Amino acid sequence: MSLFWITAILLIGVVIPLVTERFGRTLNTIFTMLAPAIALAYIVSLIPAVLAGEIVTEYLEWIPSIGLTLSMRLDGLALMFALLILGIGILIIVYARYYLSEKEAVGRFFSYLILFMTAMLSIVLSNNVLQMWMAWEVTSISSFLLISFWSTKSESRKGARMALTVTGAGGLALLAGLLLIADMVGSYELSTILASGDLIREHALYPVALILVLLGAFTKSAQFPFHFWLPHAMAAPTPVSAYLHSATMVKAGIFLLARMYPVLSGTEMWFLIVSMTGLITLLLGAYTALFKHDLKGLLAYSTISHLGLITLLLGLDTKLAAVAALFHIMNHAVFKASLFMAAGIIDHESGTRDMRKLGGLWRFMPYTATLAMVAAASMAGVPLFNGFLSKEMFLAETLHSSALGFLSWMTPVLATVASVFAVAYSLRFIHDVFFNGEPKGLPKTPHEPPRYMKIPIEILVALCLLVGIFPNYIIGGLLDAAASSVLIGELPDYSLSIWHGFNLPLLMSAVAIGGGLLVYAYRSHLYRFQAQFKESDEKRVFEGVIQTLVGYATRAHDGLGNGSLQRYIAALLFFAIAVTALPLINLDTAKTHFPDQAVGGVEIIAAIILCLSAIATVIYHRKRMVALITLSVVGLIVSIAFARFSAPDLALTQLAVEVVTVILLMLALYFLPQKTPSESAPSRVVRDVSIAAALGGLVATINYAFITQPLDTISEFFLENSKTGGGGTNAVNVILVDFRGLDTLGEILVLGIAALGIFKLLARIRLAMPTANENGLPWSEDRHPPILTMISQSLLPLALLVSFYIFLRGHNMPGGGFIAGLITSVALIQQYIAHGVDWVKPRIKVDYQILIALGVLIATLTGIGSWFFDRPFMTTWFDYFDIPFIGEIELASALIFDLGVYLTVVGATLLILANLGKLTSVHRPTSEE
Repeated sequence: MSLFWITAILLIGVVIPLVTERFGRTLNTIFTMLAPAIALAYIVSLIPAVLAGEIVTEYLEWIPSIGLTLSMRLDGLALMFALLILGIGILIIVYARYYLSEKEAVGRFFSYLILFMTAMLSIVLSNNVLQMWMAWEVTSISSFLLISFWSTKSESRKGARMALTVTGAGGLALLAGLLLIADMVGSYELSTILASGDLIREHALYPVALILVLLGAFTKSAQFPFHFWLPHAMAAPTPVSAYLHSATMVKAGIFLLARMYPVLSGTEMWFLIVSMTGLITLLLGAYTALFKHDLKGLLAYSTISHLGLITLLLGLDTKLAAVAALFHIMNHAVFKASLFMAAGIIDHESGTRDMRKLGGLWRFMPYTATLAMVAAASMAGVPLFNGFLSKEMFLAETLHSSALGFLSWMTPVLATVASVFAVAYSLRFIHDVFFNGEPKGLPKTPHEPPRYMKIPIEILVALCLLVGIFPNYIIGGLLDAAASSVLIGELPDYSLSIWHGFNLPLLMSAVAIGGGLLVYAYRSHLYRFQAQFKESDEKRVFEGVIQTLVGYATRAHDGLGNGSLQRYIAALLFFAIAVTALPLINLDTAKTHFPDQAVGGVEIIAAIILCLSAIATVIYHRKRMVALITLSVVGLIVSIAFARFSAPDLALTQLAVEVVTVILLMLALYFLPQKTPSESAPSRVVRDVSIAAALGGLVATINYAFITQPLDTISEFFLENSKTGGGGTNAVNVILVDFRGLDTLGEILVLGIAALGIFKLLARIRLAMPTANENGLPWSEDRHPPILTMISQSLLPLALLVSFYIFLRGHNMPGGGFIAGLITSVALIQQYIAHGVDWVKPRIKVDYQILIALGVLIATLTGIGSWFFDRPFMTTWFDYFDIPFIGEIELASALIFDLGVYLTVVGATLLILANLGKLTSVHRPTSEE
């Protein structure tokens, strides 16, 4: 097994919950846990190697020429995050099985959760920054799906939209920053980037790259001023909140800061921006949390505060501060996940999260209360719990801060103040929920949850105690490995002992605990003070900003567009002229004269026919059928020109496309108004002629430049390597299925998407069939002439045979899947024309949408298959075999790829043409078809 395989297993795990949902909740949960359990077991098996200092790296070549190499990296930092993501993720799955009601789509929820888990794991394991960024964006999308899981609730939809907008915008900034950094070092590989810290810090664009990367990290980890989205993500089900706040999503931003620490830290700019952002976030979150009445709201702002604490540590100019940050990442994940799950149990079993209604729950659920109090004590930083150790390290490191110069004494003071509020809101969580009188007006009588619902919290609370009492034994080695990955050098001396003697950090901890008790005891004064300020609704502000931007965009659109297609085309052509003209002006006139090719009478006649047909198309554009015929003549002459200049593949393709296009245009013209609009005004004619002349002159200039300028060509490379590298003598086809196979895959994907889009547009169109032409003459009632019917039936098997022949020979002679697909499409669409939809429909029972999906899937799997032979994606495999009675033949994997192209072309073409034709029959396409 490899790191790539565990990612693949998790991707398969995305589908498993949807398939096993019918087996019942328990089996569905077990099957859902399989993929992350296998991944966790493999990661655990690598712990000894990573703790010994080894960095596990794996590479898979994709497009190395542009830096697209899939690569994985498991070092100490990645190991720490992978254990948190997978370990807490499995516990969340168990918890969610009991939290979600029987009526909810648990399979869909688990599928989103595994997708989220896969994306997070891919971020921490990526050794290529582009690969990491792609996973980064998937976390934004999957978190959107999870936050909006209860899509019937307005707050769920708005919270999800807010999270996606903020983190998505930060992701774009991050992409720009990563591209700048990769350009500085000349590689997208993280291993190369991490070794180039000095080069990056000394580069002129370092400030720009730093700000862009920090924007990505701060938006993801809800740092001020981007913190507002996180509390509103609480509209998600509690399992999502527990996972998002502890081990994923917000921790992605913290992971990025830690991962890029060796590269971007070490400058005044880093220390000032990161430490100040962390300090403000720490204080703001801690203060605000005290005034929240919703349990999850309190925990959300406490998360913001603790994320600010970690960010502040990473911004301090000491190695030990980075160690403390990593330690607190682990501790925070453990106690925050348990607290959110406890809050979910309280909500689940009492019907509310409002602390003004809760109270005295100790009497109803003492076991849950005990677990929650232990986790809350850890969050407050009480001794003998894991949170105390990392918070004391944090307080100690603030004493060494120098980011504020002479005012640096404020950092430890403000850190202590934030710790005071942390104790206060933790105490409120305990007292107002489990003590403080009796519950008031609860929707239902509270009680203990099902036994297995408490197991995840028990495990996490046990870790809070074990790490707090035996830190070296439980977490020491992992912390050393993670710190070594971040600091890339000798680790500072530090101790995880529970007792460090009487010192200033201990005094600060004591002040925090004592001050927290006092603040909570006299909280009424703070509440009255806070009541003076008007509470802002971030959702309303966010929606207002969005609506303002939409308003500006609408006004800009209305100012530029009036619905005139001619105006849009004219603007597009003006832009094309402006962009193209300047480079041509700066292009030197060719000084070398190349020998002219001999031109015979056939070429001259063909050129004259081409020009006359083009002119006739313009002159007779009001007579649509005549214009269509003259236009088809233009296409035919172009096809002949391709054949004349030794491009038979292009000639065949052009000819097939012309036939399909003419059929499409005839179907479209059938539904256009019979009367054409009036002639354009003289001024518009002058404008259009001027644009056409200018554009025509530019195209002619470009053609002249191509045939007179000495150009370097890469055609020789393809001609020399098509046989040895791709196994085919037809260089054009080898380019399509091997050298540029990824382009072809993208093209058929776009073709399929376009066909599906057209199908959906046609699904709701209701058009009346014209009964007469523009002169009032009625259409013939003989829609399907017998001669056409008989000829089409005879041509069908011949056309399919030609298509099969063209398909098989494509790798070595003109042909291939694309041309064969078009020939098959024309043969089948001819049946629709000759016999009508009513006759064809029961005889061709093919779902063209499935055909498109099957074609794209086959083509993609063919490319992925190369990985199994340690070859780059989409590499062709070929060999020669002796077949009895046939002899030696060549077999190439490109044939399977071409099959995917063939199926996609057939499916897309017929999906468009057949459904456009159905508008004239009783079988009009609907959204269900």
